[in-house]
Amino acid sequence: MKKALAVLAAVLLAFSFTGCSKKSAKSGLTLTDGVLKVGMEIGYPPFEYFDEDGVTPIGFDVELGKAIASKMGLKAEFVDTAWDGIFAGVDTSKYDVIMSAVTITDERKANYNFSNPYIGNGQAIILSKDSTLAVKSPADLAGLRVGYQAETTSDIFMTKQADAGLQFTAEEYDKVMNAYDDVKLGRCDAAVSDSLVAVSYLGKENSPYKQVWAGTPDEYFGICMKKGNDELTVAVNKALEEIKADGTLKAIYLKIFGVDMSDSIK
Repeated sequence: MKKALAVLAAVLLAFSFTGCSKKSAKSGLTLTDGVLKVGMEIGYPPFEYFDEDGVTPIGFDVELGKAIASKMGLKAEFVDTAWDGIFAGVDTSKYDVIMSAVTITDERKANYNFSNPYIGNGQAIILSKDSTLAVKSPADLAGLRVGYQAETTSDIFMTKQADAGLQFTAEEYDKVMNAYDDVKLGRCDAAVSDSLVAVSYLGKENSPYKQVWAGTPDEYFGICMKKGNDELTVAVNKALEEIKADGTLKAIYLKIFGVDMSDSIK
């Protein structure tokens, strides 16, 4: 009897250790058990911005974050972060992932893990609706005041134009919405932004803006994670493929942009 009890105790102890290790492995996937913490700069419509109440985050990446977390059996928690510190935040484990219209670049891939792309994007030039400026291409921005968000791909794009000899007055902003505001108010001649952001501004009723040029999609947004966090990257990619397959991602495209953007990542 004692021997049988001893064997049973050993089995139970082994099961207990096995159960703990499985729980630890599961918990170790994210910083907080049951939660996917998502870092984003909430001020970049239509990807992430606050609802009319000023506290509820909404937008494409918010919808995407909720869908990805749900497929992983987690709840999404959004952490508002200034863009200039957003990558440091994932490095120092303030959140698990960044979903904030982050373009996948070779330089970033050298320092971070990325998911597969979830949408394709290009650059666009926006003027006020009543502008009479003859701008039809980036070359026509010569001599103008051009606004864009600093440390973004729009910044990179305009820096390349300057390096190629284009002379213009650069107006750099912390948030893209400020560039649009200054175009509307006449403090800037043009705004350069992601074409996907322009869709949001142009689609509003009685929009004060017009798009005069858009480049073809040449950059792709992905979900960014700490370098070496391969287990989470695999799990995020699996969830992303699932929402593509079941139509969830298409539904988010239609809800936010009014069109299916699936072809932008094929």
